[in-house]
Amino acid sequence: MSVGTEREPMVRPPALRTGQEASASNLELFFDLAYVLVVNELAVAFLKHLTWSGVGTFVALFIAIWTSWVGYTLYANRFDTDDVLFRIAKLAATLSIAGCAASAATATSSFSTPFAVCFLAGRLILLGLYARAWRHVPDARGTIDVYLATTAASSALWAVSLAFGAPARYWLWGAAVVVDAVGPIVATWRDNHLPLHMEHLPERFGLFVILVLGEAVGGAAVGVHDAAWGPSAVAVGVAGFAIAAAMWWIYFDTAAAVGAAALRRRDDESRDDGTPADERHDLFVYGHLPLALGVVMAGVGVEELVLHPGAALPSAGGWALAAGVALFLTGTALVLGGSSRSWRAIWPWPVAAVPLAPAAAAFGHHRALLLVAGLALLCLGLAVRGTVVRRNGGSDPAARKTPRTPV
Repeated sequence: MSVGTEREPMVRPPALRTGQEASASNLELFFDLAYVLVVNELAVAFLKHLTWSGVGTFVALFIAIWTSWVGYTLYANRFDTDDVLFRIAKLAATLSIAGCAASAATATSSFSTPFAVCFLAGRLILLGLYARAWRHVPDARGTIDVYLATTAASSALWAVSLAFGAPARYWLWGAAVVVDAVGPIVATWRDNHLPLHMEHLPERFGLFVILVLGEAVGGAAVGVHDAAWGPSAVAVGVAGFAIAAAMWWIYFDTAAAVGAAALRRRDDESRDDGTPADERHDLFVYGHLPLALGVVMAGVGVEELVLHPGAALPSAGGWALAAGVALFLTGTALVLGGSSRSWRAIWPWPVAAVPLAPAAAAFGHHRALLLVAGLALLCLGLAVRGTVVRRNGGSDPAARKTPRTPV
């Protein structure tokens, strides 16, 4: 007679899981879909308003949504026990972010209040999760205290903003986002002996990058559809797809692989000699902000250029594409250089290529294909170069056993 395995209780208190094997759960993937809906709505609204005002609104709301996602990701990285209470809280948070998606396109105008209420609901749920963790994980209270304080302050600012109209409401939103953003940095500085789970963390960020890359591919596909499959539009769309494919190649074959390996090695060293964590994890995390933002901006730029392949350049679509590529490469550099704590990991590849994208967008002509194909060749060249450098150990100074130059 076989011996049955003991069932885990349906309600379990949070516990640190940094020493266990862990990977992204199905619930986390479902949770991410709500955020992708918000990103899609922001991208659609940005495409309709390719102006300086539109850029500012898109970037500000994207940062707000991204920091919200990071907050839940870092909590789950340390304290996800997948019990019933956590599942209910995470599903409720998913619903709140879906509400943000339903109001994101006009979050700074007619649907400002629904957006703020839904965003506030997500903050309050995260606050409750951290309060629960504080009660059950006393060894982590030094870190949890920071997240409780910053999440409470952020929630208060979102709540107070409901009593104001524009522009005071949006300044309060901005202050709340800043408070959320500095939380993980302060937590590392205050209690740097509580590590993140380095099997789970890179996987979570990689999944988010995959989802926003889907937005970039969608921009090319939707543009070709709306342009009725015109030959010029198809050519620009194919070149735009090549940019998204090259971004995938650069991120997963170089940035994510090298960055995750460097952080795992650092964590192994910390366990061996007792040295505390440093800023590398934060740079890995925050490097993904310009990286993901750049992917979405590039997708918007490609869609605009597919729709108007013969319009005069420089144009708003061309600048959006070029800025997106430059931001993506900047984020790649932060992930690589930050995780390895070395300038040699990012110079000359990919830093030297960052100014080439806006330079290409500045030339005047009437063929979008020249710009999109040129940036596609640049990105594909960087992808190949990054792979070659990584295989030779060039992007990871520690792999060559040479002294590192501090960033």
